[in-house]
Amino acid sequence: MKINRILLSAALIVVALVVQVSVLARLQLPGAVPDLVLLTVVGLALVYGHVSGALIGFSAGLLADLAPPADHAAGRYALVLCLVGYLVGLARPENGRLTSAAGPMAVVVAAAVGSTLLYAGVGALVGDTAARHVGLTSLLFTAALYDLLLAPFTVPLIMALARRAENDPLADAGGGAGTDVASGWLSSGTGLRIGAQRGGLRVKAARNRATRAGRIKGVKRL
Repeated sequence: MKINRILLSAALIVVALVVQVSVLARLQLPGAVPDLVLLTVVGLALVYGHVSGALIGFSAGLLADLAPPADHAAGRYALVLCLVGYLVGLARPENGRLTSAAGPMAVVVAAAVGSTLLYAGVGALVGDTAARHVGLTSLLFTAALYDLLLAPFTVPLIMALARRAENDPLADAGGGAGTDVASGWLSSGTGLRIGAQRGGLRVKAARNRATRAGRIKGVKRL
């Protein structure tokens, strides 16, 4: 991984973990806790791909395992987020662009449900049955709901920061054949209309220049 990826990922993960432990975990919401660390891993994996996503997920999960008030075996959440980061990275399109917000939203829901199932499954293997007492169905529903509500305010920002840290030309591209993944999260099709309008304006300007050039030549001949 590049140095800028490591520094940015480490900073975002630490901030997400601090906010999750000190703020979100204290809200006492029914069911699951909004997982800001998971959303950070999802946002970075959608930009960096599956290999970096797996490394970032493992590091973020291990840090969450060691951070108080963790009450489970170290490495449990690291394994879960490593797999989530890898699979989310596979969903990243080759050109880095999506045409709508449906794709990232589906990724967030799948990551929330998948991480909850994996965490409960690993817990069952090591003898932790806490998920059974809380209710796995309730955990799955609330985890997906909370993460989906929180995602529009976090994932686009994380992806934009990751793009700028990479000096990705897509971070500054306003039009084209599709919208940027981060901008496509909040608006579906807007970039396409803007791109079409810009293309039409360019064609119109070129035609005007050609017409003026023809008129000037006609005047010179006279």
